[in-house]
Amino acid sequence: MRRILTLVVALVALCSSVSARQAAPPAPLLIDHLVGTWVLRGTIDGQQTTHDVDAQRVLNRGYVRLHEVSREKDAKGAPAYEAIVFISFDTKTGEYAVLWLDTTSNAGLTNGGVGRGKPTGSTIPLLFKTNGGDIFHTSFIYAPTNDSWQWIMDGESGGKLQPFARVTLTRK
Repeated sequence: MRRILTLVVALVALCSSVSARQAAPPAPLLIDHLVGTWVLRGTIDGQQTTHDVDAQRVLNRGYVRLHEVSREKDAKGAPAYEAIVFISFDTKTGEYAVLWLDTTSNAGLTNGGVGRGKPTGSTIPLLFKTNGGDIFHTSFIYAPTNDSWQWIMDGESGGKLQPFARVTLTRK
């Protein structure tokens, strides 16, 4: 009986250890409210646009991956814009990190494609700093009253913000 009890305790401890290592870090605002299928509408770089956005938990639920595809097409019939975005949350620092890779260039991994920011209420302000010293501001603002997101994006030049995008995500 003693051996069986010892074996049971050992198995419970082993299972708890494996479960703890596999648990994803909590990112309540994004995980709870960004995951899903969305339509993005608004203005980007002075142009009205509509994109489809799919957000899902990936890689052991430790990240949220956004796949954003514009409905507008280029001359070859391909989407005029496409992005894959990975979002993570560091529970130790309380900071979000966002890797933004898109079709505007292939420099996302080498030129400041990672933004960082700490949430304030239902807003996640992110700063992307390029190797050239430019700063790009992106704020994700969640509206719980209608379960939607607003994304505000601005370039910064000489300390002055230049509006780039004003879009809203609503659930499909």
